Amino acid sequence: MTDTIAVLGAGPVGLAAAAELTLRGLPFRIYERAGHPAASVADWRHVRLFSPMGLNVAPAARHLLDRAGVALPDDEFLPTGASLIDDYLAPLAALPAIARHLTLDATVEAVTRAGLDRVSGGDAAAPRASRPFMIHWRDAGGIRHVDPARAVIDATGCWGNPSPAGVDGLPVAGEDIAGAAGLLATGIPDVAGRDRAGYAGRRVLVIGGGHSAMTVVLELLRLRDTAPRTRILWALRRRDAGRIAGGGTADGLPARGALGSDALAAAAGGRVTLLHGFAASAITVAGDGTSLLIDGHEGDTATRLAVDRVVVATGLRPDLSLTRELRLSHDPVVEAPPALAPLIDPNLHSCGSVPPHGVAELHAPAEPGYYVAGGKSYGRAPTFLMATGYEQVRSVVAELAGDHAAARDVRLVLPETGVCSTAPRRIADPRPAAAGCCGSAA
Repeated sequence: MTDTIAVLGAGPVGLAAAAELTLRGLPFRIYERAGHPAASVADWRHVRLFSPMGLNVAPAARHLLDRAGVALPDDEFLPTGASLIDDYLAPLAALPAIARHLTLDATVEAVTRAGLDRVSGGDAAAPRASRPFMIHWRDAGGIRHVDPARAVIDATGCWGNPSPAGVDGLPVAGEDIAGAAGLLATGIPDVAGRDRAGYAGRRVLVIGGGHSAMTVVLELLRLRDTAPRTRILWALRRRDAGRIAGGGTADGLPARGALGSDALAAAAGGRVTLLHGFAASAITVAGDGTSLLIDGHEGDTATRLAVDRVVVATGLRPDLSLTRELRLSHDPVVEAPPALAPLIDPNLHSCGSVPPHGVAELHAPAEPGYYVAGGKSYGRAPTFLMATGYEQVRSVVAELAGDHAAARDVRLVLPETGVCSTAPRRIADPRPAAAGCCGSAA
């Protein structure tokens, strides 16, 4: 049976897993579907994070970069996505101990057990749990490959799978047509920079009440300073706007607290038109193909909006199709691992009330050796921070190395302000070669 551990995704959490595996001397291979690491971060490279650099650098990665002489920005620096890549993720991925295990342009299409589908249990000679995982992937030329792995760390995240505009979780009629026409965007488009031409002087509707939506609204306000004919409509699904302010001045991360406060202040000052209890039902591309009609309800009142652009920033959801043939369970509410879900359910908890968690909550009882980590582990819960993912993979890798005590020594600190962070975890000087500080070739 192979000893290789498969890491799916070369984003912040996948690379943090690689750093942990390197320090533990465990063989691994990273599969990244894009042609470069941190591709999802590159999509929002213009966005400034509300968490400082110190919370965005994994302790194991810091150790490897320090050893290689790579200087990181000050821990209090608030990076953009671009600086997170340039100053941290790209240098980390380029370290020889990690780069030689990195496979780019590798689109993983499925993870299975060798010779089995979801229903099959194997036989007495080779029961299901004894068989290696099989990583089914396609390279840039479209050629399919299948690699065995003794364990899988799924750090593919949720960025490429945005939630649609419908309040029932489904796309509204015409949503896909509007997207194909370039009149509807998801996530956080660079409205004041790279994508400026599509938004300057336009009437723009932003749908969503989370941090992504707030970021887009504030960026549109910045655009309006130089393109005063820009009009901004902000549609909230909930009727009460108060909750979006978050921790405000009491937030442990001031930049995060300022997001909601600044966005609400702009609405109160009339710079943004706020729609409460908004539910879209249909999107129609106007006859000239350059504008949209949005049908729906604002509260109990039917409404029709004429806009030029729509940004749907209604959150993210995990893509569960990758592991369809594995025996995995998911919470029916947030689609997270069942043991983790009650701890992070946004209907029950703020981020500040989430208790420490690691391998014990992430393991899959019916598929030992498979772990979901990072943003995907939180399913549809919106309270994930990178620092949480770093502690998750530290715990998982310790378990895979047989260090069960370290795996369960989870040091996740969640301040009452509702901000996730991890307690500083110092890594000792480079371990002796027998401990495997340099990793080995996959």
